[in-house]
Amino acid sequence: MKQIQFRKRKIDDTVYEACSVFDVDNDGIPDIVSGAYWYKGPDFTQRFKICDVEEIGEYTNDFVDYPMDVDGDGWTDIVTTSFFSKTLNWRRNPGSAGGEWETIASGPVLNTETVRFYDIDGCGVPEAFPNEISSPQAYFKLDRNANGPNKPDFRKIIISKEIAGHGMGFADVNGDGRMDIVLSGGWLEQPMDPQKEWTFHPEFSLGGTSIPMLGHDVTGNGLCDIIYGMAHDYGLHWLEQGVDESGNRTWTKHDIDMSGSQFHDMQLVDIDNDGELELVTGKRFRAHNDGDPGAHDPIGIYYYKINGGSFEKHVIDFGPAEEASGCGIYFWVHDLTGNGYPDIVAPGKDGLYLFENMGMEEIA
Repeated sequence: MKQIQFRKRKIDDTVYEACSVFDVDNDGIPDIVSGAYWYKGPDFTQRFKICDVEEIGEYTNDFVDYPMDVDGDGWTDIVTTSFFSKTLNWRRNPGSAGGEWETIASGPVLNTETVRFYDIDGCGVPEAFPNEISSPQAYFKLDRNANGPNKPDFRKIIISKEIAGHGMGFADVNGDGRMDIVLSGGWLEQPMDPQKEWTFHPEFSLGGTSIPMLGHDVTGNGLCDIIYGMAHDYGLHWLEQGVDESGNRTWTKHDIDMSGSQFHDMQLVDIDNDGELELVTGKRFRAHNDGDPGAHDPIGIYYYKINGGSFEKHVIDFGPAEEASGCGIYFWVHDLTGNGYPDIVAPGKDGLYLFENMGMEEIA
């Protein structure tokens, strides 16, 4: 029988919980970025400092490392923030000059778990959507000439009056072709002009959910369902969208996996190249520094085959934190080896790991 196989490799002992992959030095080869450092591809053994990243207790001030050419100079920069940051920040890639990266503060954010990116207005540049737990939902739009020629800034656009809560993601809930925003207490319907106020539909109450929550037609019936995990408790679930006899939208909760806790980040990826999307996720190691249910359980990374409402679990890694890896608050998927199969870069308080996807191999 053949099954996808992964080769695990520890890149560094760092404790940053976010990472990304992009071509830092414009040599045509993707590199790995995580927190204060970047690792030169293709072997990732050379480490270069980006800048100092503040430590706050057992956390670091870095919950996202999103690649974006903010200033338009042809060198990819990093957009970042954290729960402790007061602003959305970006780090300027110094380019061929080398040296440490300048961190530049932009618009205000408060108590955001992380940031997700989506080109909501079709401008060609993704907007930044923070999950500000105690504030109304907003997004940041890049203006490369906000402060004069080639002096960029991000403008904050508040799109709702309701407090966002813990959990956020994108889904075209009503199938109108416009991407909506899913929150733990309901969903925001995108208007024709995304800079105007979005309509809030308080159709469910899920507690402290993952970031992201994922929109996906799980059953194949043409309706958008929602996949989510519990960020600080046990459980991985999906909400099935339906319609009652009166034509009203309904939601039915289903369990996917109740054996793990602290599911923060998740992605839909064709991990085995069969043309179908799989759910890839895992445990965030010590999300609240041992304060969550299941905090001392073994950690792991998994993918789930989705088939008509059923989720078949496959283990990529599992075990004690000293041996296995979780997937942090912001992991990254990218074909780093060039074999056509997507690899996984997994950051976290347990270290920075690379899981090389070896493709389909015969197993006993």
